[in-house]
Amino acid sequence: MLPSLFISHGSPMLALQPGASGPALATLAEALPRPRAIVLVSAHWESRDLLLTSGVQPRTWHDFSGFGPALYRVEYPAPGNPALAQQIAVRLCQAGLPAELDERRPFDHGAWVPLSLMYPQADIPLIQLSLPSHLGPAQQLRIGAALAELRAEGVLLIGSGSITHNLGELNWQAGPEVIEPWAKAFRDWVVERLQQGDQQALLDYRQHAPYAVRNHPSDEHLLPLFFALAAGGEFAQVHHGFTLGALGMDIYRFG
Repeated sequence: MLPSLFISHGSPMLALQPGASGPALATLAEALPRPRAIVLVSAHWESRDLLLTSGVQPRTWHDFSGFGPALYRVEYPAPGNPALAQQIAVRLCQAGLPAELDERRPFDHGAWVPLSLMYPQADIPLIQLSLPSHLGPAQQLRIGAALAELRAEGVLLIGSGSITHNLGELNWQAGPEVIEPWAKAFRDWVVERLQQGDQQALLDYRQHAPYAVRNHPSDEHLLPLFFALAAGGEFAQVHHGFTLGALGMDIYRFG
């Protein structure tokens, strides 16, 4: 059975400058059975309602600005899978989570940047699931649990976000050896709660975790963690580290 994954996708430049995360993602992909499809929740598709990509060939969306031209030339032409998207929508609706199909939505960088390092051939069908972030972490637990059985059907479930994400406090000159203590304290608290299986503390992280609001001024980059947590099994830390002083690059495996 495939696990579920939480991937801190970092800056879009990860696609061209993979650092330590690139080999970690490539090694992880090599160790897994080849998925027949991937279903991914990205922090970069916030929505009011629950949506799924259902296009036959979604385009690669360079949903950022301020980077060099080489990054805008990167394409990730993974196919969609409209039939599987429809099946997933039905499964979600049966779990009391109404979902609609979106055949025009492209793949955002929260999806294609890490997948370009895991499956560079872009030949595994990909479906993105939107993030109704206003409903908080409990909703992501419900969605992950509703889709958990897909793992036994050869579908890789991924939450793509960031274990810490405060762009206003990044040090763009910092090397990987520079780690802000407040970012590390938050990351360590999350890992400890995952190891302990303390789901309630994680749900209430904004009240209990050290420097919670400083690390996540808004929820959207941590919420995919809850999707992966509920969709998977036993927790394992695949990779840990920081870039730019405070941008966590952790990768977690569940099951």
